[in-house]
Amino acid sequence: MSATPAFLPFTKPTVDEETISAVADVLRSGWLTSGPRVKEFEAQLSEYFGGRPVRTFNSGTCTMEIALRIAGIGEGDEVITTPNSWVATANVVIETGATPVFVDIDPKTHNIDLNKLEAAITPRTKAIIPVHMCGLPCDMDQLYALAQKHQLRVVEDAAQAIGSTWKGKRIGAFGDFASFSFQVNKNIMTGEGGCLVLNNEEEAKLAEKYRLQGVVRSGLDGIDVEVLGGKYNMTDIAAAIGLGQMKRLEEFNQKRAALARHYFTCFGQQFDADTGAELPVADFENSNWHMFHVVLPERVERASFMQKMLDRGIGLGYHYRAIHLFSLYRQRGFTEGMFPVAERIGKQIVTLPLFPSMTENDVERVVAEVKSCLSSF
Repeated sequence: MSATPAFLPFTKPTVDEETISAVADVLRSGWLTSGPRVKEFEAQLSEYFGGRPVRTFNSGTCTMEIALRIAGIGEGDEVITTPNSWVATANVVIETGATPVFVDIDPKTHNIDLNKLEAAITPRTKAIIPVHMCGLPCDMDQLYALAQKHQLRVVEDAAQAIGSTWKGKRIGAFGDFASFSFQVNKNIMTGEGGCLVLNNEEEAKLAEKYRLQGVVRSGLDGIDVEVLGGKYNMTDIAAAIGLGQMKRLEEFNQKRAALARHYFTCFGQQFDADTGAELPVADFENSNWHMFHVVLPERVERASFMQKMLDRGIGLGYHYRAIHLFSLYRQRGFTEGMFPVAERIGKQIVTLPLFPSMTENDVERVVAEVKSCLSSF
């Protein structure tokens, strides 16, 4: 009798013994909150992003809010973003007192449809928050041409895009603000955390104020509070994990790309035509392959499909339900039918397992079960 295959989650972090040892060293040092490891991590990130100023935080959500505040976004302003993202992308706009404005997404890339964006710009529009979905970058040339034309700030939600590129340049190494997440399912992680890439040292100093209650210190006992800040600093424990992960970022991303290639090989060229499902864009030049999505055909009820896969020992996710359909956003006047592409994809999308410790056999198992489950509907 053959053994039952082990449960395969849709994501799983890879942490080596060297990193575990580094965390133990921090615990032994007695300096657990923001300290030397945070500064070292920020220096490495700055080098990675071409020398731009980088500050770390305890999430990749507060990074976007702080970027908006640095840009002067507030009451009466509008910020354009996508309805296809984790809800934080829009929530941070509300947190600043501004109004989120959604633009539908491209049906292939699942990124904001830049061809529809200009029509949403009004005299109140002050910024754009695009999302590089699953690590697949938006068209950066078109994005920044629009921003420059209308004098808009850009806060790139690059939560999923560390290691992604555009025309050979790393996302975050150019442009305006870039916000990255180090949450546990990202290509590199710190457990929880994030970083913000800024344009100059003046912005970096302001980010530091927003990061820790607005406090400014001078001398041994001088202290002042200049702006209303929060409690968003990263710990040295998290930074130690991040330093260990940075050493393996290229390795992790190369493995993700290899697994994604194997997914396409296993699904085959006729998969979409035969099943009515949709595979992601096969971009092996720019994407870091943070996630691998399949959009199920309309005949398939997603929860039933996910249960069938769970019954076969395979975990799935779904990324994401359209933001404007949440109750909080319906209360602000958004209704079903406003952004039909995001609504359809948000209803039918599933995220397949993809993480560095997977094997090609794991991919083959997932694809076989996906095809089997789809055939049952």
